[in-house]
Amino acid sequence: MHFEKTSKEKPCTQPTVKKLLEQKRKRETSSVLPSCSHSSLAPPTYTLSEGEPSDCPGGSNIQSEMAVSSQMWTPAQCSYPSSQPGPSYTHSYSLSGTPEYEPLSHLPTFGNTQPQPYQEPLMTDLNLSSPWSVVGVGSSQNSVLNFVTPLDENKLQEATMFISGMDYSRTTEQDEDGDTMLHIYTAKGLRECAYAAAERLRSVGRLDAKEHKGKTALLVAVAANHPEIVHDLLLLGADINACDINGQTALHLAAHYGYSMVLQVLLSVHSANLEARNFEGMTPLHCAALSHCAEMKTIYTGGLSDGRATEKLTCVDLLLTAGASLLSQEIKSNKTVLHLAVKEGNIVLVRFLLRNPLANMKVFVDVKEFVNMKAHGHTALHMAAGLHGNPHQKEMMQLLLSRGADPSIRNLENVQAAHLLQRGPEGEQLKVLLKRRNTSSRRRVLSLQDPE
Repeated sequence: MHFEKTSKEKPCTQPTVKKLLEQKRKRETSSVLPSCSHSSLAPPTYTLSEGEPSDCPGGSNIQSEMAVSSQMWTPAQCSYPSSQPGPSYTHSYSLSGTPEYEPLSHLPTFGNTQPQPYQEPLMTDLNLSSPWSVVGVGSSQNSVLNFVTPLDENKLQEATMFISGMDYSRTTEQDEDGDTMLHIYTAKGLRECAYAAAERLRSVGRLDAKEHKGKTALLVAVAANHPEIVHDLLLLGADINACDINGQTALHLAAHYGYSMVLQVLLSVHSANLEARNFEGMTPLHCAALSHCAEMKTIYTGGLSDGRATEKLTCVDLLLTAGASLLSQEIKSNKTVLHLAVKEGNIVLVRFLLRNPLANMKVFVDVKEFVNMKAHGHTALHMAAGLHGNPHQKEMMQLLLSRGADPSIRNLENVQAAHLLQRGPEGEQLKVLLKRRNTSSRRRVLSLQDPE
């Protein structure tokens, strides 16, 4: 949509979200980080182009911050201050590169975003007793989470007045990319501006308007890691189960990026669908597990990690605590989160999933049934037996056996786990381990059958 400009009105230099993403990708080509197979999981960054004015001549600070440029509206001769960039967003399965992530400066973070020498975390490292307290599913949507600071009333009033003075159609309609001004303010992290814009769009029933990739403002806030804006939008009635063109809900995106603070906000809403499937057939729990696996794989291979492995493991724990099912299987491969963790050689996640007892579980799970579930005929023990050369193979198999894995189970090719072991001394030792477990299981069965 295009609005004609008067001869006295100059277009604002602030680029649209689409242009900002294009600029970001051009910058990435000149500074590409070491590649890894899961680099697409890295969260994107979105900044203004160099040389943009940092102030708005003759305008107030809030008007400078709220100035939005697109073919839809041209409110004033303003530019967004270059000192306050915010992350951009794209769908989570087609992200390119590994740009630097920069969280909100006034919010607490989980770990250092700079690469650090890796020290394998213990199970006791998972600490949820931070100021960002967990609010369980079923809590009132109107309850304020402990970490959500109040809106700045002065900024909110000024933002509301600014929007009220704009042409009505310019504040409610979408540009050629489907962006409303709410999408842009949300992506920039301008909380009071986004709140005022959300109130305007809600009044015309367009709070969940979608841009060209199917993202509502809530999905943008999640992908940009703005937990307070996520809270505000939910409070105003945004649809928590809305999905983008890839079937990703807000829970999928938060789990995929490993944004535990955003996830806590989302899980405070009782209507969040924990078992929603994206178009890859995965639940948010699968996304959280894959994100952690990608992080650990990068660490194990000596790649450049974003240092948020603990936070991503926290996301897995938050979903399980809220009631996500361990028994959920991917639609494409029938894998559970345990299958995914074992296949990727992620010993940290395997330890976590098989912790004794399974703490904080809202839904009862038969551990033996869980461990022996099949994914296209393969149990987790089959997959562990196929991890030739993995330094954690033996520990992984011991953990599975201690939790009831059955070595006698055969896959679709009528093959037991012992037949998938590597050749050589190491394989022979593991084969003895499986035989001992198998013999012990048979003796137990016989003793149960003959109590005398």
